[in-house]
Amino acid sequence: MVVAGDFKNGVTFDMDGAVYQVIEFQHVKPGKGAAFVRTKIKNVITGSVIERTFSPTDKFENAYIERKEMQYSYNDGDLYYFMDMETYDMLPLNSDKLPESFKFVKEEMMCKIVSYKGNVFGVEPPTFVELAVTQTDPGFAGNTATNTLKPATLETGAVIKVPLFINEGEVLKIDTRTGEYLSRA
Repeated sequence: MVVAGDFKNGVTFDMDGAVYQVIEFQHVKPGKGAAFVRTKIKNVITGSVIERTFSPTDKFENAYIERKEMQYSYNDGDLYYFMDMETYDMLPLNSDKLPESFKFVKEEMMCKIVSYKGNVFGVEPPTFVELAVTQTDPGFAGNTATNTLKPATLETGAVIKVPLFINEGEVLKIDTRTGEYLSRA
């Protein structure tokens, strides 16, 4: 059990049959009246964020979110297959369970499969990936006066903005959380 008075960032709990994670919390003790806990909580399955006020004595059941490292194998239409590297079992997931950042994942990359009570609700791709540029316009000498960016298509099909000096065939380090170019690999 977790008590609202003990909320900290990252705590997950079960409320009304849904799993929530505390994003922000503030203990408020007004001069008059009872103390309360003001929070911003995120539904970990749907991703929606709500603001809610709790009494410090409200009790909730702990929710244990399981994160398991699995290898992305291949996709077949709307199904994406992940392999457990210990048991070699294949786990098929619908494309609606994949985040927008999954466009940076190529076959044989390791991802975290996120589940609650055995029900998979999300996939966390690696934070940083190294991908080759398959198509980009050539940069021209003299165009370096400002931080000008150009579009580049990566080997997974994702399109990002890169500096003018990047050429086709180069391997880049990408932050999957923001989709930004970080450096050459």
